[in-house]
Amino acid sequence: MSHTDAGAELDPVHPLPVPPARAPGLTHAEVAERLARGEVNDVPVRSSRSLAEIVRANVFTRFNAIIGVLWLVTLFVAPIQDSLFGFVIIANTGIGIIQEWRAKKTLDSLAVIGESRPTVRRDGAATEIATSEIVLDDVLEIGPGDKIVVDGTCVEADGLEIDESLLTGEADPVVKHPGDQVMSGSFVVAGGGAFRAVKVGHKAYAAQLAEEASRFTLVHSELRTGISTILKYVTWMMVPTALGLVVSQLVAKDDDLKDSVARTIGGIVPMVPEGLVLLTSVAFAIGVIRLGRKQCLVQELPAIEGLARVDTVCLDKTGTLTEGGMDVTELRTLDGRPEPYVRQVLGALGESDPRPNASLQAIIDACPDTEEWRCVESLPFSSARKYSGASFSESDGESSTWLLGAPDVLLPEDSPALAETVRLNEQGLRVLLLARAGRELDDPAVASDVTPAALVVLEQRLRPDAADTLRYFADQDVHAKVISGDNAVSVGAVAAKVGLTGAAVDARRLPAERDDLARELDEATVFGRVTPQQKRDMVGALQSRGHTVAMTGDGVNDVLALKDADIGVSMGSGSEATRAVAQIVLLNNSFSVLPSVVAEGRRVIGNITRVATLFLVKTVYSVLLAVLVVCSQVEYPFLPRHLTLLSTLTIGVPAFFLALAPNTERARPHFVRRVMRYAVPGGVVAAVATFVTYLIARHHYTGPQALDAETSAATLTLFLISMWVLAIIARPYTWWRVLLVAAMGAAFLVVLAVPALQQFFALKLVGTAMPWTAVGIAVAASAVLELLWKWVGRRFPV
Repeated sequence: MSHTDAGAELDPVHPLPVPPARAPGLTHAEVAERLARGEVNDVPVRSSRSLAEIVRANVFTRFNAIIGVLWLVTLFVAPIQDSLFGFVIIANTGIGIIQEWRAKKTLDSLAVIGESRPTVRRDGAATEIATSEIVLDDVLEIGPGDKIVVDGTCVEADGLEIDESLLTGEADPVVKHPGDQVMSGSFVVAGGGAFRAVKVGHKAYAAQLAEEASRFTLVHSELRTGISTILKYVTWMMVPTALGLVVSQLVAKDDDLKDSVARTIGGIVPMVPEGLVLLTSVAFAIGVIRLGRKQCLVQELPAIEGLARVDTVCLDKTGTLTEGGMDVTELRTLDGRPEPYVRQVLGALGESDPRPNASLQAIIDACPDTEEWRCVESLPFSSARKYSGASFSESDGESSTWLLGAPDVLLPEDSPALAETVRLNEQGLRVLLLARAGRELDDPAVASDVTPAALVVLEQRLRPDAADTLRYFADQDVHAKVISGDNAVSVGAVAAKVGLTGAAVDARRLPAERDDLARELDEATVFGRVTPQQKRDMVGALQSRGHTVAMTGDGVNDVLALKDADIGVSMGSGSEATRAVAQIVLLNNSFSVLPSVVAEGRRVIGNITRVATLFLVKTVYSVLLAVLVVCSQVEYPFLPRHLTLLSTLTIGVPAFFLALAPNTERARPHFVRRVMRYAVPGGVVAAVATFVTYLIARHHYTGPQALDAETSAATLTLFLISMWVLAIIARPYTWWRVLLVAAMGAAFLVVLAVPALQQFFALKLVGTAMPWTAVGIAVAASAVLELLWKWVGRRFPV
């Protein structure tokens, strides 16, 4: 709250205070001087990595370094077909760079659309500019929902209240007066005013804490963390196994040096799940591009993953279930007040607030100001108070103080007007009470002594897409909770119109203790009269029950809850503060985009979990085969070309299609455990069966070409088992998945049938006994694998 007469002079004719002169701001010449001195807000706001960072991140990886060295060695000691794995890595890296660059361009273009544009005064006029164009000593105008983008000193305040909780942890808003400090990273919750920039760029408080004040915390990515964990363990396994393989092939066996080197490299290369990182990056990047086409800005990439894990969505009614605008449908006068007088009061109240919310804007449209009343003092609307007010000097010289707000906050429970309000709320209408206050506006108990004057009935416009979106969430087993500051009965009626059932709960009667609050939240669906702090507490209570919570909102009262939720979703037309703290911004304000966002997240997580199993089965059987070779002191059964062929047909090509396919299954936790519980037994079965075939073939074949025949038999067994792994991973079958698996099998048959390809890949099945033995072993191993995976699913559920 603030007096408009703060620092004002008294007019000798009129005893009313005269507002002080507005701070004029800088001139064009003064701005140019500061730009020349570098006193500009030059903190870079980047939505994504630069091209150089993208190239560096995709090229200079641990596994690219390992494979790069092995590739160079192979180029010198073996035929070109044994070097194919290197060209595959180059292609993979190129694909990763191109997709991430496309995603970057999408993000950057959307970020420009969603970027905040603060209002500054220059040459005596208010102008919107980019945040990066603010210079030292600029005067910035602020109002409800605006984020403070640079440090400054308050020069004007009209009921200005600023929330600094994101910086200081202090939950209560701070009332600001001229001369007070304002810090970047805070935001306005009520009132308005202006401040002069005193610290810009990297000197600002928020810039010292982080490059961007809205991103103090990053979304946790279990997928990213899990893959890093897997790669760490793979590296630990690779090093000793590779060393043992090198020694056994170069020292223990007295064979041709170049052939031994080629077979050693053939044993090391498949241990690296190089395509897993690529496919994860590509899946995220394509997700960003797809959502970008729907005007959805993903401010943090892992937010796509987070939404896939969401099981509870907390919705703010206004701006989510309903559109922002409202219409005054009825004015019911009370206490015998004449309607023209009531309309005059409402018009004056509307004029007293320079930044009206949606409710007040509807009143302004219905009751224009006559300019016969003069505002002496104003109290801006606050979500915590649930009312606004103003003191006036009326046209006849009489003074009066009026409040406009929630009837159930301003009236006693036995008031007849309150009973009328309940009947209107049950129809889904929003009702505000206009009341004359018996106390001064700056009295803390001003709301306790009021005389009702009129009920203002407002109709809220339902979003046409709200019902379908909520139906989607219900079908996907995602629980929706409507959390609103409005009257609980009214919110419940609106929720019922869009298909949400259940009793409406008044949040003022909710328990404060977290466990009790969590129980209430689990049982009910609709909550009204929720304060901003309660919204935050509700999110925390749901999270304490193990729920993954998404919060949607567009108002400044949603900021704290958005910040604490696992995923914050803001409307593009929402306040600057909500857009700043949200991980996902719906730029076209379309609530119906949310199912697409959830579906995209589920596609990424579900499919990466699928293909990760494919890659890690290969890693497990490669490591185990190397160990068996070292222990048995025999030649490694494969050349690099064999495993390149197998990897391409059973992993590389099918994984790419599987990773980009639709997937509506809700993501579940424990990514590493879910993947490894199948990858380890799958890899063990494949390695043992392949090595058994290889040992039988060693006893079956003799002569100078025996090793090639042994390799071909072992390759056949490994291919068939890998195809069975692919067939399991591809379930549930659709026509294109069946076609994909069949195409990979047909491609291998072509290699075996065409003499030129036989020679290129050094694959030729000799005789009939051993090839059929290899097939028999593969069939038996596949049956064991099927039974083993079913047992693992029952024995080790996640």
